Amino acid sequence: MHSEKASVWLKIAAWGGLVFLHFPIFIIALYAFNTEESAFSFPPPGLTTKWFAVAFSRADVLDSILLSLQIACIATVIAMILGTLAAAALYRRNFFGKESITLMLILPIALPGIITGLALLSAFKTLDVSPGVMTIVIGHATFCVVIVYNNVVARFRRTSHSLIEASMDLGADGWQTFRYIILPNLGTAMLAGGMLAFALSFDELIVTTFTAGHEKPLPIWLLNQLTRPRDVPVTNVVALMVMLVTMIPVLLAYLLTKGGEDVAGSGK
Repeated sequence: MHSEKASVWLKIAAWGGLVFLHFPIFIIALYAFNTEESAFSFPPPGLTTKWFAVAFSRADVLDSILLSLQIACIATVIAMILGTLAAAALYRRNFFGKESITLMLILPIALPGIITGLALLSAFKTLDVSPGVMTIVIGHATFCVVIVYNNVVARFRRTSHSLIEASMDLGADGWQTFRYIILPNLGTAMLAGGMLAFALSFDELIVTTFTAGHEKPLPIWLLNQLTRPRDVPVTNVVALMVMLVTMIPVLLAYLLTKGGEDVAGSGK
């Protein structure tokens, strides 16, 4: 009886936490359909979809969305390449300085964003690099690499090395072993890491603020909109789109990796 009461309280606490976390998101989604232009009366006096047409007809909104998509795609590709190569180099061999290299890989996402942003800004100024799209991409890639690395190195550790040895014993060269043995085992981990990296890059604000210069990707556009109360409905529409764009890759990444322990050749 006592355990049943504890279970009920735990469920109540869990649902309460979920409501607390997601209620602000629900409010933003609701007010994206609000008929009023600037007032925040609850419940909304009416619902409409006209603000979606207004938002996607504005050039500044479209330019910010396209810029953020461009940055996120480039940063994700860089992260997938560097993260996978780093995982391949570090997962199995022990050597002097390995822990230091691992720490350096993980540090950008462990540090507060403001520290990473300041460090990148100082480095770019020292190298006399003008802020722009490429500096934003470099800034995002520094923490996106960690996401891909963690996914891929975990899959490497679950992949039996005897499969690679058997492939080489049967006469396969390095490319064939990579194509038929390693890549099929790493595919979902790489894709999941890339999706998470894309989601993080698309809505990153703090690092972007320090590295953007005069560029205005979507997070900075949203921040600037806070000073324009008449654009509240349009801002809510764009915020809702950002939440959907970042939520879908996270859900897909979860679905891709939740059965990773059953991948062919995985070791215990």
